[in-house]
Amino acid sequence: MEQYTNFAKVYDLFMDNVPYEKWVKQIKDILQAENIYDGLICDLGCGTGTITESLANSGYDMIGIDNSYDMLEVATEKRYESGNDILYLCQDMREFELYGTVRAVVSRCDSLNYIQSLKDLKKVFALVNNYLDPGGLFIFDMNTVYKYKNILGDNTFAEVRDMAGFIWENSYDSEKRINEYDLNLFIKLEGDTYQRFEERHVQKAFTFEEIVSAIESSNMVLESYVDADNLKSVSESTERILFVVRERGK
Repeated sequence: MEQYTNFAKVYDLFMDNVPYEKWVKQIKDILQAENIYDGLICDLGCGTGTITESLANSGYDMIGIDNSYDMLEVATEKRYESGNDILYLCQDMREFELYGTVRAVVSRCDSLNYIQSLKDLKKVFALVNNYLDPGGLFIFDMNTVYKYKNILGDNTFAEVRDMAGFIWENSYDSEKRINEYDLNLFIKLEGDTYQRFEERHVQKAFTFEEIVSAIESSNMVLESYVDADNLKSVSESTERILFVVRERGK
């Protein structure tokens, strides 16, 4: 069962509670503290391009990468409406290719949790390092083990809007630290008719130590990390961590 196919049609509808503006401000503050006010930035796991568009509006030359054609189709529609010159590439982040290096790579909204093994996470980080300018930045977030185990694990969430609804059922394997969730979508067609779609998503909860090992194995340096929700020190109940990593120098 493919991910982000039919969900792409209503993704932005259900993500209207995500603090994208705050996330973009966090990214810009980090970049500008390093005097990065322009130049090429890659948005890895860009989805429907909300963050990509915002950074483009701020003067950055954006490349967006995602492995879902359907999500990128929505992103392309946004690009058409905004007129921003954004390059979108449909690629698996474990094998992505760029035409040259970039000043920074960003990845928000737990996109990297879709990587399901430490080996593959190290592969992604090695590629990021390869395509960063010397001293370039990698800014990303990841959901924590705590979030999968205590917030999402084995819980069901549901929401109904005028045009669509969903039922999101989670199942967390604490030994493998794998969270599977079955997503049942109900999308309105004409009149009072709704069509049901199903998707299965799988995410991995990496420990902090595993993430640091992936950073170090890629020859990058961990500059800082904070609770992504409040930018304070990480605690046992932190649900998402924001990392800032630097290319060591090729």
